[in-house]
Amino acid sequence: MSTNPKVPIDPDKPSNLEKDPDDWTTGDEPMTGAQASYLKTLSEEAGEPFDANLTKAEASKRIDALQEKTGRGKKK
Repeated sequence: MSTNPKVPIDPDKPSNLEKDPDDWTTGDEPMTGAQASYLKTLSEEAGEPFDANLTKAEASKRIDALQEKTGRGKKK
C-alpha cells in the first residue's frame, strides 16, 4: 500500500497528480514566475508569441501545447 496520498492505490481511479487546469481552484490567478519563465523559453523555441497575461490554468495549457510542438518535456 502506498503511503503517498498523491499516488492512487487503485490504478483504475484517476490520480490528482494530473488534475485538469480548468478544475484548479487557483487557476484564474496570474501565472507563477516559474510558469512565465518556462513559457517564455518554450515560446522562443517554438517561434510563437509569449503572452505575459495568462492565468495559471491558461499557462499550463499553453506549456503543454508548446512542449508538444517543441518536443520538450516528453517522457522517455
